[in-house]
Amino acid sequence: MSDSLDERIIAALREDARLSSTALARRLGVSRATVHNRMARLEREGVITGYTVTLGEAYRAGQVAAHVLVEVEQRLTAQVTGQLGRISEVQALYAISGDFDLIVVLSAPSTGALSQLLDRISELRGVLRTKSSVILETKLQR
Repeated sequence: MSDSLDERIIAALREDARLSSTALARRLGVSRATVHNRMARLEREGVITGYTVTLGEAYRAGQVAAHVLVEVEQRLTAQVTGQLGRISEVQALYAISGDFDLIVVLSAPSTGALSQLLDRISELRGVLRTKSSVILETKLQR
């Protein structure tokens, strides 16, 4: 179970996953060994499962992003999810309730490439229908 220090470590890493143990220790006012041990435990317990890159606005501005609602034939949900997971332009995949079963977040270099991705998704075996919304502007992303 995590405590206040663990939460502070996690918050600092969310801001900058490249922070060294030394920099984290300095920022949090604890020893480097404490930070190292806590991070090792958080990784071992599956609280932290990896470190990632957050793309900057300059890069994202050159991409076209969309949210795609997907209705899936229920018995093929696992197959469709697996196929979507193998598409590198899929940034996130959420199971949802309601008229649709999944939300797919896509990122492509152009509207043409996005259109091809949407066609590719709609042609997957088990996909019954899709509904897409192109993201015009990101107001907040954490």
